[in-house]
Amino acid sequence: MTSTPLSWPNWQEFRASQQEILLSKVAHLPVTIRYIDAGEARRGTVLLMHGIPTWGYLYHAVIPPLVQAGYRVLAPDFLGHGWSDRRDRFDRSFQDQARMVVALLAALELNRVDVVGHDTGGAVALILAIEHSHLVRRLVIANSVCYDRFDDDMLDFGHPLRWQPRPVEDLVAALEESLAAGLSNLNQLTSEFRVGIIAPWASEEGKLSLIRNAAALNANQTMALVDRHSDITAPTMVLWGMDDPWQKAEDGQRLASEIPTAHFHALEGASHWAQQDAPEAFTEALLAFFGSPPK
Repeated sequence: MTSTPLSWPNWQEFRASQQEILLSKVAHLPVTIRYIDAGEARRGTVLLMHGIPTWGYLYHAVIPPLVQAGYRVLAPDFLGHGWSDRRDRFDRSFQDQARMVVALLAALELNRVDVVGHDTGGAVALILAIEHSHLVRRLVIANSVCYDRFDDDMLDFGHPLRWQPRPVEDLVAALEESLAAGLSNLNQLTSEFRVGIIAPWASEEGKLSLIRNAAALNANQTMALVDRHSDITAPTMVLWGMDDPWQKAEDGQRLASEIPTAHFHALEGASHWAQQDAPEAFTEALLAFFGSPPK
């Protein structure tokens, strides 16, 4: 593990702090994954997983206090997301993303981590907790896609014939609207956050990769997990920004009721991008939950 800064003044420095690894046995060809690896695991290792249309930078304000509290923190960019491999040559389903995470943990010789999954990363986290339970010490599901509720805007991006001919500027404008719609505290929509989140998509290569990522969204993948929520044994917190216009609080509450080890934690006054909307409250909830001894 290399030395990683404890804060980043801009997204470019966050990106420069990412490490890179080539993983085999994830797709039919080796794929390159970019990730943040920060801190020492005095209290354990935390895996932070983003969703669509974000990347590891979503957690830029959350990582430093976790490191300062004594955790090693991993924040990978999913396949086709951020600055990980974006070639138009592999699937980006939730199962494929889970396969990548399992391979990454194996390559880093990690076998038991605290898992935090947001948005589509929450669906991946559920797969890890159900199908790779030996890897998951504690589980946090935050404003996750679940059941059959998916954001219409993201589903719309998944139509290549509709979006491929359109200029990158149209995509950027749509993403800017999405970022604003998912924040309760619009003062948190800083120019640095807006530009940083959108940066991976603001090119023809990035636009196509986002189209492919959105095309992989499929409610069959989350509905296939419903009967298995009760199989989750890791201590679980369902952490929810209550103002979310897309992932409704009742879905999070239902999810918490179906996972035997779960409790629901409401983040009042926060919306979908809670890591940016209310970073202190989000981080405090994680630290309080991680402070409970794992079973």
